[in-house]
Amino acid sequence: MIEASVGAAVPWWVRPGLDIADGRLRIAGEDAEALAREHGTPLFVYDRARFAENARALQAALGRTGRPFRLRFALKANPLPEVLEVFRGLGAPGSPESVGIDACSPGEVDRALACGWLPDEISYTGTNVSERDLDVLLAHGIHLNLDAISQVERYGRRARGTAIGLRIDPGAGAGYNEVLHYAGDRPTKFGIGLERLDDAVAAAARHDLAIDTVHFHAGSGWLADGLGEFERALIRAVEAVETLRAAGHEIGEVNVGGGLGAPARDDEQMVDLDAYAGVLAHHLGPLGVTIASEPGDALSKDAAILLGEVVTVEERRGVTFVGLDIGWNVNCSYFIYRFAQELVVCAAADAERTETITVAGHINEAGDVFAEDYVMPPVEEGAMVALLNAGGYLQAMSSTHCLRPMGTALFLDR
Repeated sequence: MIEASVGAAVPWWVRPGLDIADGRLRIAGEDAEALAREHGTPLFVYDRARFAENARALQAALGRTGRPFRLRFALKANPLPEVLEVFRGLGAPGSPESVGIDACSPGEVDRALACGWLPDEISYTGTNVSERDLDVLLAHGIHLNLDAISQVERYGRRARGTAIGLRIDPGAGAGYNEVLHYAGDRPTKFGIGLERLDDAVAAAARHDLAIDTVHFHAGSGWLADGLGEFERALIRAVEAVETLRAAGHEIGEVNVGGGLGAPARDDEQMVDLDAYAGVLAHHLGPLGVTIASEPGDALSKDAAILLGEVVTVEERRGVTFVGLDIGWNVNCSYFIYRFAQELVVCAAADAERTETITVAGHINEAGDVFAEDYVMPPVEEGAMVALLNAGGYLQAMSSTHCLRPMGTALFLDR
């Protein structure tokens, strides 16, 4: 039950499993500050039901199109077994309710297999695949989407007469910001350009390889305003299917990658899932292919919070700095990707935001900040704060830089 303080507006981020009771932040029904003080910080707190809710919502939208689809989870977003257990439990292998795995390294393949996925439920889309990578992938019979002609040659020398997918560079991208557009006018490390598809077909022919999948990844973190950019990339994928079919290859799946983002501030809006599914069905439905989607953030990002303690509040040349006992080694969202961050004071979750501050971490580098010119309630040293959207690409990317701790995880089931 959501019980915002008298006179306070309900914050944009409130949802089942992340709410406010008597002004205090709760996750999965538990008081966030109490969890931080009991278990210590940095502390990742997971609401495991949220992973399932996000997957079911996207499956429902894709299902309403009436087109065949496959949903896979981008394992790199969060490889923790306790998280994967939720996705594995959503459906038996091959069932419409099941969630497959998008893997990008042999280690991720091994993790998925260890957590109960079958080889044919795993789609591998990596880059710069080595002979050592192929040793593992071929031993397990994993389907690969290859993103360079040299990779087609390398794979073909090892697995003549099998089937592959091609990851294309659609020449158009979508992302949370320009850095996160993974395709565009400039060539990127990802994918085979449409102008070189004939070369890829020739390489496949030299090794008697069938091409059965077209894959592309427009970018990362795009929101509602990025759907048009994503659609432009999708149109180029349709062109690739037509080219490959004309060359005699039976394309059975178009894998549109991931990239669906999660809002981080009240002025951001996630893409409408029915609109997303509708665009996919409009362009891919006439091709008669299976539509594959493999998001990470959209399934995981809002399923956890990261708790930290305020250890410094100090003004420096007119700027108030709030320092936390966590660093970019556990929260690289802004440091690497420039994703906006939303912070909540655990004991005053719906308090009025009146102070403009910079929030910084404890890593000994100037770039270790989480938010700049950010408006939040007044806060004192010793307070516990929560960084939202901590379920994907944070704990999975943690390090011991500066020999700082990577944080612990707490898994809650509501």
